Amino acid sequence: MAYVAVKSARKSFGQTKVIHGVDLEIEKEEFTVFVGPSGCGKTTLLRLIAGLEELDSGEIHIAGERIDQRPPSQRGIAMVFQNYALYPHMTVAENMSFGLRLAHAKKDFIRERVAEAADILQITELLERKPKALSGGQRQRVAIGRAIVREPKVFLFDEPLSNLDAKLRVQMRVELTRLHQRLKATMIYVTHDQVEAMTMADRIVVLNGGLVEQVGAPLDLYHRPRNRFVAGFIGSPAMNFLEGRIVAIADSHVEVELEGCVRATVPCRPDAADANNAPVTLGIRPEAVNPEGTGQARITGKVYAVERLGGETYLYLHSGSGTEITVHAAGDHMAASGDEIVIGLDTSRCHLFRADGQAFTRLPD
Repeated sequence: MAYVAVKSARKSFGQTKVIHGVDLEIEKEEFTVFVGPSGCGKTTLLRLIAGLEELDSGEIHIAGERIDQRPPSQRGIAMVFQNYALYPHMTVAENMSFGLRLAHAKKDFIRERVAEAADILQITELLERKPKALSGGQRQRVAIGRAIVREPKVFLFDEPLSNLDAKLRVQMRVELTRLHQRLKATMIYVTHDQVEAMTMADRIVVLNGGLVEQVGAPLDLYHRPRNRFVAGFIGSPAMNFLEGRIVAIADSHVEVELEGCVRATVPCRPDAADANNAPVTLGIRPEAVNPEGTGQARITGKVYAVERLGGETYLYLHSGSGTEITVHAAGDHMAASGDEIVIGLDTSRCHLFRADGQAFTRLPD
């Protein structure tokens, strides 16, 4: 039985439907990340679990008990918000202990729990300071510490790192992952940043338009996206998409004609309904495009931008038809803006999508 179960959840705000019958299961001690574009419903779904929003229909269960009809304080959850939500007039210790004091816990117990959480988060020396004397990263640690002292069944994080600078955000990602391993807690984390999702999650839930597009381990979603939306959303830089049509079908592959009569044979399993001349989209990640032109299919393109990151370089091209293609190259690659180059596609690593956006079944690697 799943530790957290969302069953047929629906939520609207006025005439606007936000969550459309979501079913979801999360296992105990799992770090699950909700990811998707702005407005996809990920924060609303988190707030429904927390009890900060009320379901229109459906059920939510935690540890086998239905909790959607209980107030937030009785759900066994603790939530960490984007804006920290600390009381400015209280010290760090008072902020962290606030929930326990409301519950009339004994002073010795409170002191012990706060000290333990502060040690885990390495903020013991900050306990007597007030929030205005803390940096953004320190405030976020305090907010997390306030959640830890309550020993909840489930931790909920609503984009907790979005207010931090890039370097600190990377550091906090590592610390949150380490914290999850140490606490062995069930955590649900919301972000619009798919890099955060890929680096932190045990499982990712990709949401779009109030629906779950796909659930799976990060690399499963990366290598076997269910549809074009997931393929384009997961991965940075994003997957390249080239329009084409089917020119031949076999049991173990589909041959596609791309622009300029370029043909690519993609290993996948077609369905009975797939037919010659049907429009398809070929998806290929930047690292599967060879800037030296070697590969099963070759396309000529003109470089319009070069992004040098030291150990690697990204080339941005326009093909003959104007399609944008991103290429991953070595850090010392010499291409410059304005150059015309021939790139090669590793078709064994391509994905194929039907006109409705659904992916052809990939054959086992």
